[in-house]
Amino acid sequence: MTAPVNISSKEQFNNLLTSSTFVVADFHAEWCGPCHAIAPVYEQLSAQLSRPNRITFTKIDVDRQQDIAKAYGITAMPTFMVFERGRPTNTIRGADPTKLNQAIRKLAAEAGKSEPAGDAEGESAGGAWIGAAAPKGYSDITDQFEAKGLELLNRDGDFGVARTLLESSKPSALGNGKGKDAGEGAAAVDWVESDTDEQLMLFIPFMSTLKVHSLQITSLPPPGDDDDDEIPMRPKTLQLYTNRSHVLGFDEAEDIPPVQTVTIQPGDWDAKTGTAKIDLRFVKFQTVFSLNIFIVDGDGDGEKTRVDRIRIFGESGAKREMGKLEKIGDEPGE
Repeated sequence: MTAPVNISSKEQFNNLLTSSTFVVADFHAEWCGPCHAIAPVYEQLSAQLSRPNRITFTKIDVDRQQDIAKAYGITAMPTFMVFERGRPTNTIRGADPTKLNQAIRKLAAEAGKSEPAGDAEGESAGGAWIGAAAPKGYSDITDQFEAKGLELLNRDGDFGVARTLLESSKPSALGNGKGKDAGEGAAAVDWVESDTDEQLMLFIPFMSTLKVHSLQITSLPPPGDDDDDEIPMRPKTLQLYTNRSHVLGFDEAEDIPPVQTVTIQPGDWDAKTGTAKIDLRFVKFQTVFSLNIFIVDGDGDGEKTRVDRIRIFGESGAKREMGKLEKIGDEPGE
């Protein structure tokens, strides 16, 4: 059951307009009696018809989000607006359950007819490849990373860089026409492998304040014998650290308690896409400015770990002023 997304900023709403093909907005006010009367109808439609990255239902309090209401010329409550690929296509004014039902169910039918072929292959509505279905009610927010601050420790220089892991394209190992059979050299490689041992440390600073709900990690080692130590392993143990001002060194990470430790079991990997879904303790990831992802070890006896893609799901908030990252959680003694 998916509840409407309560919009807390213009940036959050704009992000949903970009990441979801269709967005329905309920412009309401706390003092509006008709708004409260029709709310159960709207919430039921959301529960029945929401689809990750395809149809997203939102609620916008016009008193708290006056800039959004002004931008779309909202003068009466409730007003419902339907957006397709970021552009308004329909407006329903007033608390008329019949009109609202008809408009939203027509939208759902249109969404079904216009389902992009890429969805079956793991492509989100925004065009970015994802290895598994997005969690209900949340968007792919991977593109919120600040490219200049990305760092990746212990990577093998013959393979990709930090940004490779956050690319929106389908991994070449799944046959995207890039990299695979494209010849030798770093330009033909779109994945990352560790260097001296199986550990990797990825530092991701963000342009916005995020609420991070879950991660997807894709790893596509070539087939081979399990006891072949030349074949890279899939990640097994991950430690996650939030709101650090810099990439953590491996020794430094040993002295800091992680926000969450994750163990990926062999059965967690999807056989078709090589992707594992990682659910986070959402309450611990409500205000995230940066993320250190520490891959502690791999699943096997190999000497290296391979990662093809990492996707981040949740909600984005207000844009931050870039510069020195806030050092929340860096108090002495941690």
